[in-house]
Amino acid sequence: MYVADSRASTSAHGAVRPPAGRRRAAVAPTVVALGTVSLVTDVSSEMVTAVLPLYLVTGLGLSPLGFGLLDGIYNGFSALVRLAGGHLADRGGGRHKWVAGLGYGISAACKPLLLMAHALTPIGLVLAADRTGKGLRTAPRDALISLSSTPETRGRAFGVHRAMDTAGALLGPLAAFWILRATVDGYDAVFTVSFCVAVLGVLVLVLFVPGGRGAPSGPEPAVRPTIRAALTLLGGRDLRRVTVCALLLGLATVSDSFVYLLLQRRLGVPDRWFALLPLGTAATFLLLAVPLGRLADRVGRWTVFLAGHGTLLLAYLLLLTSWHGTGLPYLVLALHGAFYAATDGVLMAAASDSVPEGLRSSGLAVVQTGQALTRFACSLLFGAAWTMWGDRAALAGAAVALAACAAFSLGMRPENTNGTKETVTA
Repeated sequence: MYVADSRASTSAHGAVRPPAGRRRAAVAPTVVALGTVSLVTDVSSEMVTAVLPLYLVTGLGLSPLGFGLLDGIYNGFSALVRLAGGHLADRGGGRHKWVAGLGYGISAACKPLLLMAHALTPIGLVLAADRTGKGLRTAPRDALISLSSTPETRGRAFGVHRAMDTAGALLGPLAAFWILRATVDGYDAVFTVSFCVAVLGVLVLVLFVPGGRGAPSGPEPAVRPTIRAALTLLGGRDLRRVTVCALLLGLATVSDSFVYLLLQRRLGVPDRWFALLPLGTAATFLLLAVPLGRLADRVGRWTVFLAGHGTLLLAYLLLLTSWHGTGLPYLVLALHGAFYAATDGVLMAAASDSVPEGLRSSGLAVVQTGQALTRFACSLLFGAAWTMWGDRAALAGAAVALAACAAFSLGMRPENTNGTKETVTA
């Protein structure tokens, strides 16, 4: 992993500034600390995510439509509070760490509640609370990463963070797999261990992530941090285009859980092996996050972002073919992981270029909120289509929609997505 150069100066937000005439060669300590928090937290959350589809559909007997509702809540409910989390962090000036910590704490507290929820309504409420925590923490965390990095290296910084985050996503399903094999009440054991690991993540955040108050380091004028000011940022052409394209592409992005369920049905994967399917996605994400982040800094973030959606479209098409070879799951999961490596952190790096420092959390939350809402809608629509017409017809519709949205986004290319600084006012 990258280590900060001790001879470089550090800004109030932890951004590493190289000495004059020397090229910056490291990410800030804040990025590494946040990556560690995300690694530990993702071990916890991915333990639950890995077994949740099977637990709900096989264990509780939910229909694809019912699962689509819960999956939409799990992946999209955070949209309702992301703007609030971003606003609270910006308004406090130096509260990014503490707002993020509140979000991590709420999510950790929800893990043991799954032990008592055995019906659609209580499970939905627990998942909604868990995603509320995720919504509170995501924008402040990404703002800290952005503020700790120079514009020219944000793609790499987000890539390093996402790689560490994905290391946790790789370990989580493995832990869930071994717990299911080693215990009698496997699901309850998974939820209990997940809670303990989540508490450890909160402790790492409190002890090791810098939380000092700091003023914006750039020449941008001070902006009063309000939600209205954050929404006004959409008046800027680049951020508006980034947001619109993220919304459209999110509307055609089938959730991970549905991809794994489709693979299980195509290949007849036994239930005890289901929790290992996310490992293919996570392993590819881990390997490609940093290289693709650096590539985005060099060739353009929008180019890499759209190429990532192209790999997702290929994964859809493979699932629609009649091929049942042993290489199918490896190829689909590799494409799925490449999609996330090329889009997750790259989108935040691209959006950061058009958001002033004083509104960094709120501005990123605007983009994240739109994307989360459309992915929530996609889960509902895909679950309904699967219930009414079958899985193949639902996936074919998603593939057509993704191709159309990608073609539209290709013509909406923002100008300022290559790490150059743009003055933004609100």
